[in-house]
Amino acid sequence: MPAQGGDHSFNCSPFFAAFPPFYLIIKLLDMKQPYTKAKTVRTALTTLTGFLTLLLTLSSSAQEQSLAEQKPHHTLTPPSAKGRITDSLTHAPIAGATVELIPFGAVQTDADGYFEFRHTRAGSFPLKVTSIGYTPFETTFSLTTDASPATIQLSRLHVFMQPVEIKALRAGDRAPFTRTDISKSQIEATNLGQDLPFLLNQTPAVTINSDAGNGVGYTGIHIRGTDASRINMTLNGIPYNDAESQQIYFVDLPDFASSVNSIQIQRGVGTSSNGAGAFGATINFFTNEYNDKPYAEFNNTFGSFDTWKNTVKAGSGLIDGHFTIDARLSRISSDGYIDRATSALHSFYLSTAWMDQHSSLRLNIISGTEKTYQAWNGIPEAKLFGDKAALDTHYQDNLGYLYFTPADSLNLYNSKRRTYNYFTYDNQTDNYQQDHYQLFFNHQFSEDLSFNTAAFLTHGRGYYEEYVEQAPYADYGLIGPIFGGDTTQTTDLVRQQWLDNYFYGGIFSLQYKAGPTQLTLGGGWDKYDGKHYANIIWAQNGDIPKDYQYYNLPAHKTDFNVYGKWQQQLTQHLTLFTDVQLRTVGYDLEGFQEIPSLFINKHYTFLNPKAGLTWSFHEGQTYLSWSHASHEPNRDDFEAGLDQLPRPETLNDFEWGYEKKNNRYSWGITAYYMQYKDQLALTGQINDVGEYTRTNIPNSYRLGLELEGSARFNTFVALSGNLALSRNKISNYTEYMDDYDNGGQKSYFYKHPDIAFSPAVVAAATLQLFPCPNCQIALPAKYVSKEYMDNTQRADRSLRSYYTQDLRLSYTLKPLPFKAIDLIFQVNNVFNRQYEPNGYTYSTFSGGSIVTENFYFPMAGTNFMAAINIKL
Repeated sequence: MPAQGGDHSFNCSPFFAAFPPFYLIIKLLDMKQPYTKAKTVRTALTTLTGFLTLLLTLSSSAQEQSLAEQKPHHTLTPPSAKGRITDSLTHAPIAGATVELIPFGAVQTDADGYFEFRHTRAGSFPLKVTSIGYTPFETTFSLTTDASPATIQLSRLHVFMQPVEIKALRAGDRAPFTRTDISKSQIEATNLGQDLPFLLNQTPAVTINSDAGNGVGYTGIHIRGTDASRINMTLNGIPYNDAESQQIYFVDLPDFASSVNSIQIQRGVGTSSNGAGAFGATINFFTNEYNDKPYAEFNNTFGSFDTWKNTVKAGSGLIDGHFTIDARLSRISSDGYIDRATSALHSFYLSTAWMDQHSSLRLNIISGTEKTYQAWNGIPEAKLFGDKAALDTHYQDNLGYLYFTPADSLNLYNSKRRTYNYFTYDNQTDNYQQDHYQLFFNHQFSEDLSFNTAAFLTHGRGYYEEYVEQAPYADYGLIGPIFGGDTTQTTDLVRQQWLDNYFYGGIFSLQYKAGPTQLTLGGGWDKYDGKHYANIIWAQNGDIPKDYQYYNLPAHKTDFNVYGKWQQQLTQHLTLFTDVQLRTVGYDLEGFQEIPSLFINKHYTFLNPKAGLTWSFHEGQTYLSWSHASHEPNRDDFEAGLDQLPRPETLNDFEWGYEKKNNRYSWGITAYYMQYKDQLALTGQINDVGEYTRTNIPNSYRLGLELEGSARFNTFVALSGNLALSRNKISNYTEYMDDYDNGGQKSYFYKHPDIAFSPAVVAAATLQLFPCPNCQIALPAKYVSKEYMDNTQRADRSLRSYYTQDLRLSYTLKPLPFKAIDLIFQVNNVFNRQYEPNGYTYSTFSGGSIVTENFYFPMAGTNFMAAINIKL
């Protein structure tokens, strides 16, 4: 077969080749596949690029002009607010303190404790300074043209509250890694009951999807085209990824966002973390916030598809100077956009802590239960796009495989084309409960040295129930009943496939910081003990014992890692960062559902070094880094013969970034090259035990450019946005498909096809208007270019590009005795776009040609959510 897909050569001058950012831009824009031949996508790309260019070049001048119109006539130049934040006891500078000057925004102090607000105006304005471990400071700040820099001293609280558990894992201000930090106020503004990926949708290079079509229930996320199984996720530094599949199941954390205080996303490999290897991104959630005053909240949301969210939160504040307790109880329910895709989610969060001057002890209990009707099969392409002839062909091709009864055909032909759900059995549901127990101990030995350790236990158990039509008795190790001398071969049945697992272990970190030197030694150990088993609870033709168990497959996995990090400020501007991690992983798998006799005992040892430099300057910095990562196969990859066991994946990630920010505007650019070796991917090839498992692909890469910007033009208008351009390629890919005409499999070669689910363009932008005090209008927008559902880059196996526009209105009332009453109304997909952010595909060779079956997961059209949040 001739090569399909392909790379396209280009020429550039030695100047561009010698200067990486320009070289990268030229290489990206030279791509002729997949999107440059599409006029609509070219127009969108031009528009988005123009928007960011305008944002980054005009933000400074625009703000100066708008503020000049507001300043008093007697002021000749805009005053600036400068100062330094220090410790009242030691007079040492406090780095990373948040300084908010209303209405001019907020900044953080630098390493020497200094802050500055530029382009302000004369007058007196509220000033608030906060830093963990110190009493908040509030005052009225007077701005004049001849004001001298202010010195503000913060008083220490007599309790130890430093979040040592996340400082060990998060990238600091001068760490040479690409990151996005999301604050508590940003989380609250968008937390209306949709799952966590939807709260991250406006961050760079992120794409999201939802099985039910409205963001409640099963949801997914990709970052830089990387799926969730390659994204490391931690809760307060404790690993969260499923140990076997390495997937992230957000559905098991209902309304977790209501307890989250901050989120950091590191794109690329990032710093060393606990748990699954980061092969595209790291998401770190932090909940262990200290609240010094009592509080209570009652949050309620109602929306389309009978969606409800009810949340009650309360906290004691600091009791007797040492003790705190925080609690949350939540309920979320929805009918879903897709037929019968209902969700019933419940959760609670309990955190209690004891603190003194040098130590803290905290216990967290996080529990979530979910019951969701299955919508996993998607919608056939012919059904979704209303092609009657193609739907007839699809039905005939799958008769006896997907469709068995008249009810199946009626459901297929009579359902609405965008909300069709293959499943009709009343209790075709996924049922799961997951409980997390986390115990933290933090101790400060001195001003320079602190220690953290934590023990954790996660218990998950549940099942999904499904109705199976015409199931062969032999597949379940049974002989069918005899009627009239004939043995019955098949029966309709209902089965429950169970998981019952314990995930437990501990983490630690020792952190030293003195002058220009920061050292961290950390690590963790965890073990997974899981049971996979399944029961038949009903059979139409009988002759099956009650609750007959047809498989029981234990699985075990251990994970140990230790890492060291060294950050050294070499000069006033230059900082060195090095990081090395040793990680060992062991699998002990006692059989698989299809091959119960296949036992796997496999161990891996990985060494993951990282290094980088950061050059800091006034209101900005630039950095360059290299990171090496390793990633073990997941459980399903081992369903192969001993001669075809998968190799681990490796990644070398090169990142360059430049960013500049102050209280009025910020902008940044990141270039990256992620070089993969032995990346695991589905090829369609059947292995030596008859399974379609992922296989190692020798060479692939991701090359990208990310632009970010934000500007507060005046007190009434703010604008933010990001644009991610990328080229995601596999070198020499071979696809396999079953040959129904001749038996065996046929193969097709592709020279340089795109990696699946890796759009070349992802962009987001939000326009914010502040027409009156305590009132906000936000217009979030999202664009994702065409992407492919497999690694062939064939147009007939792709997801269409899409653009969506949302609208969010919020208003805050402050009537006594309430602290605040927030009213929020959000319209999703204002223009009623029809789009499908997720799907899957498979192909066979039949009748002398390739037959491709595509299935899609569409999102809802225009829908709304309204919330009333009451704070006491």
